[in-house]
Amino acid sequence: MTIRCLAVDDEPLALDIIESYVSKLPFLKLVKTCSSATEAMQVLQEEQVDLMFLDIEMPELTGIQFLNILKHQPLIIFTTAYPDYALEGFNQDAVDYLLKPIPFDRFLKAVTKAQERLQRSGSKASEAAPAAQPATAEHDFIFVKADYKTIRVDFKDILWIEGLKDYIIIQTKDQKIITLLSMNKMMEKLPDSKFLRVHRSFIVSLQKIDSIEKSRIRIGNKEIPIGEVYKEAFLKWVEENNIQ
Repeated sequence: MTIRCLAVDDEPLALDIIESYVSKLPFLKLVKTCSSATEAMQVLQEEQVDLMFLDIEMPELTGIQFLNILKHQPLIIFTTAYPDYALEGFNQDAVDYLLKPIPFDRFLKAVTKAQERLQRSGSKASEAAPAAQPATAEHDFIFVKADYKTIRVDFKDILWIEGLKDYIIIQTKDQKIITLLSMNKMMEKLPDSKFLRVHRSFIVSLQKIDSIEKSRIRIGNKEIPIGEVYKEAFLKWVEENNIQ
């Protein structure tokens, strides 16, 4: 069973932590991260979501207010820095309530409870949904829109990808392609065996890494930082590929 998740929080660091934790668990798939309830509402209208990590204290709409206006709710795991909200969270029939900063063992316990609830309800989660199938399962390239045209980009040509707010830069050996796409969406389209996100703003081609120096990766003349929340997964990959 693959559980499709949505993370909603107005704090970028909190989203990074959840994204890092989700990446460690093969039965979870992060559909998107959102910084507001209104953005999350749009995602819920367009995507199948089984589980939502939802911050309670947010501007414009709180997590509780957001839930009260939703007709169809996925399972909810509340996240907040304020323990006083716990009772109100459980009154919403939440699966669990996580207090920031969230330790990984508590996160794992919460998502395991969600998994068990989905299994008890007989939900098929997302494994049978066409939208859940990786876009790159049968291809070694993608098409992106840039400069008023659609460009084919072969995975073997990509050196690294850099995020710039709502845009990303795809750097190849011969060109720099700027396209309107989120880093999370780009990661969904890339094969996990060849690419890894190492920083909030960087995805690297694992085959193109020339050297690793402390908390930096070098690809050609480019130095790419390794973010704290991505370091563990990256070092695990290095260890698995170290022949010494």
